[in-house]
Amino acid sequence: MVEKAKILIVDDEESVRTTMKTILEDENFEVDTAPNGKEAIQLSKEKMYNIALLDIRLPDIEGVDLLKLLEEYVPRTRKIMLTGYPTLQNAVTSVNKNADAYLFKPVDVKELLGIVKEQLRLQAEEKEFSETKVAQFIGARIKEVATVQS
Repeated sequence: MVEKAKILIVDDEESVRTTMKTILEDENFEVDTAPNGKEAIQLSKEKMYNIALLDIRLPDIEGVDLLKLLEEYVPRTRKIMLTGYPTLQNAVTSVNKNADAYLFKPVDVKELLGIVKEQLRLQAEEKEFSETKVAQFIGARIKEVATVQS
């Protein structure tokens, strides 16, 4: 059985959270929502998310600052910034603080789903690459230890 991807939506607008949650749940994702950074951090301490969709402007913290905080709790989570204020500065700051993608509000459903699926694919590739590297390291280390003991 394949585990559902877990997505966290962080946006101060209830209508945005509700709409996006419905869209993503219809695609068989497990979705949690938070209206602010504080709740997002708390949820991230309790659960591992595959993707976090973060509004760039939140009532208690800037979304780009939340990017860094979430990195501490869920480092492998793919982070997608959402903004109703698209500026070059917002985009550059988001990328510099390790955002994986950037979407404009109102969000186009096809674009949202395409980016979410692409980010999940990239996350799976990273995990596979990491597991392969660990297996190679362990294999090499076993040979090295066996050689020393011979």
